[in-house]
Amino acid sequence: MSMSSRAASKNQKRPRRKDANDFRSRPLPRLNWALKFLVTGFLALVAAWWLQFLSFETTLETTLDFFRPIEEDNYWDGHREEVKDAFVTSWDAYAKYAWGKFVSPGLGNDRFHPLSKAGSQMSPNGLGWIIVDSLDTLMIMNQTARLSDARKWLHRSLTYAQDQDVNTFEMTIRMLGGLLSAHYLSNILPHVSSRRDYVYLTKAVDLADRLLSAYESESGIPYASVNIGTRQGLRSHADGGASSTAEATTLQLEMKYLAHLTGKKEYWQKAEQVMKVIDDHQMQDGLVPIFIHPDTGQFMSREIRLGSRGDSYYEYLIKQYLQTSGQEPIYREMWEEALAGIQKHLVTSTKHSKLQFIAELPQGIGGPLSPKMDHLVCFLPGSIALGATEGLTEKEARQMPGWNSQKEQQMQLARELTKTCWAMYAVTETGLSPEIVWFEVDEADLRPSPGSSPRPLSRNDEDLWKRDSIIKPLDAHNLQRPETVESLFLMYRVTNDPIYRKWGWAIFKAFQKHTIVSDSQGYTSLQDVTKVPPPQRDNMESFWLAETLKYLYLLFSPKEFLPLSEVVFNTEAHVLPRFNQTRFQTGWSRVKRS
Repeated sequence: MSMSSRAASKNQKRPRRKDANDFRSRPLPRLNWALKFLVTGFLALVAAWWLQFLSFETTLETTLDFFRPIEEDNYWDGHREEVKDAFVTSWDAYAKYAWGKFVSPGLGNDRFHPLSKAGSQMSPNGLGWIIVDSLDTLMIMNQTARLSDARKWLHRSLTYAQDQDVNTFEMTIRMLGGLLSAHYLSNILPHVSSRRDYVYLTKAVDLADRLLSAYESESGIPYASVNIGTRQGLRSHADGGASSTAEATTLQLEMKYLAHLTGKKEYWQKAEQVMKVIDDHQMQDGLVPIFIHPDTGQFMSREIRLGSRGDSYYEYLIKQYLQTSGQEPIYREMWEEALAGIQKHLVTSTKHSKLQFIAELPQGIGGPLSPKMDHLVCFLPGSIALGATEGLTEKEARQMPGWNSQKEQQMQLARELTKTCWAMYAVTETGLSPEIVWFEVDEADLRPSPGSSPRPLSRNDEDLWKRDSIIKPLDAHNLQRPETVESLFLMYRVTNDPIYRKWGWAIFKAFQKHTIVSDSQGYTSLQDVTKVPPPQRDNMESFWLAETLKYLYLLFSPKEFLPLSEVVFNTEAHVLPRFNQTRFQTGWSRVKRS
């Protein structure tokens, strides 16, 4: 009955209802058609989903993209400000309790102990360890008042004319690198410039001239230490007098940039002579042992690793190539050779989740792998991405003539290793990584392997990650290290994948929760990341300010700020420019390989 008919007859007597079965039978044809339509539509959706599932990678990426927030930099502004607040809290606690800038004369302590609220020195007059290491972070975060205090202290109080033994490597990457970065940024960031900015380069030249005596060995390999007052190089008191290979080969960015600024050829020549001595050994597949003697230039062990004493040798190969804007292809060649060697001899996978990681070769190539990975190794995925793209985005790099399947494999390895470094955080109770993780590995994956074919992709299963991870009590500490967030920053800049920002934010929140001291005046290192609450150590490393918080801040900053196509970061996260070298040429060539 139509609606109009029903309205017209509503006052009439309702007819007696027919049999109930007759009444129900009328709408059944319409119901059948509706059900058929719904079932057909549902089956079509299932079929479409199944076809998509056949291309699992596409489906997974689409699904992940659906749940990711819109990538707008203003979404991350608040995150960046929280990182800045953590830096300010750390800096102000240091200034209040360890700098003594409110006392005459300001002491500028080299160490800060946040629990005991005290500072200590590495030399009687201080080396400016925390202050100089933090200069460029102050600039990047636009902390102009605090920067002014630091600059005045440098101008009035800091002197390197001290009868003091210092580590050649640490003094170069932290102090010389910090001064050079401050000099560079003061010229490109107008809001941090001052008429006293000459102090950065003046102090850098004075320090570098004192460090040059470390290179006065028979081989040209720098001594492990140097007395900056007497200007005398000093052999290591341990390791048979050998220098660490990483330390000897992680001075080049700083010395070559200073040569570029000053025109002083000696800086350039001393730095590149080290590279010649190393490369003349023609080590198999570009992998080098971790100790070398400055008197003979000979390697002192067979052990190969990318953790302590080995790491930054590889990092500075690709960064030297980038620093001089591709004008020194010799370093690109060395990097590619070494990276292929890493893929061939050091990359292996965990037993359950197939996390890919970088193992160690205690007996050198041909010996068994040790399933140990230092947190220090987590610099590597960022360096791989930087090498594959040369600082362009992955999308841009794929349009370049030199892009090939090898670079695709390198980027896949970079992604896998970054995930493993994130897993080192995700598996602990605190959400913070230990210093070292030992992985559970099938015995076959620890034997020497002649091939270097890509390994299967890892599984996204935190329970399996935990089964694969072994944290020994002596390795459970956390020093607020930067290597993982460094790679997250570089991977985000290259891939534009927001997952790296999300992981970085989770790491920062864990630092914020567990490393802040009880009175909220400072952040400190941890004794054991497997316990909640974790026992705290009484020490804040300078790289917490110089590197970790800087990389986190840049991770949440617009990509146009300090673009990777224009700058290169030294191993202490100090920002140095890429430049075209016109004064100096590469002064050596590789020995012809057999």
